Amino acid sequence: MNDKPKALVLLAPGAEEMEAVISIDVMRRGGIDVTVAGIDGPEPVRCSRGVVITPDVSVDDVKGEFDVLVLPGGAQGAQRLAQSQKVGELLREQELRGLLVAAICAAPIALPAHRVFEGRKLTSHPSVRSILEDWGDYSEHPVEADGNLITSRGPGTAFPFALRIVGALTDAERMVEVRAPMMFPVQVS
Repeated sequence: MNDKPKALVLLAPGAEEMEAVISIDVMRRGGIDVTVAGIDGPEPVRCSRGVVITPDVSVDDVKGEFDVLVLPGGAQGAQRLAQSQKVGELLREQELRGLLVAAICAAPIALPAHRVFEGRKLTSHPSVRSILEDWGDYSEHPVEADGNLITSRGPGTAFPFALRIVGALTDAERMVEVRAPMMFPVQVS
């Protein structure tokens, strides 16, 4: 029996590859069982900067419950997440069960599009702020956590975003253990 926390990363064409890969990598380092699901099927997905990522499965073949749904941003990818009926079903089910959703960059636009997590403290890439500021309590912090919703601003905040997910699904000690060997600079010059 696998008692590791389970994550489902929803990958759409045009996704921001740094946000997807950093989230996947950091969660796996944290002992989280990560499945990458392509919203258009299991075929390789071309991301916003031309990097191609091959999903583990099609979102249509996803079975079971996940401790977190992760939505990488990227303008085109976020639009695709917001338009996908299957993504909407998964988000509504996750909210209903009180399970975690984590969305970064432009991906939080899927929340109002699918009518979930209304009134929560959230953040996003500045380019989509106008879509979100009436949906929730908008913040400009790099990462926001409000109950079972974690949001973040963009590629530069992908590490703290992913570490927050690890902390939420495991504990603060595990988050620190994962962070330490990554050698984050105290100050970037």
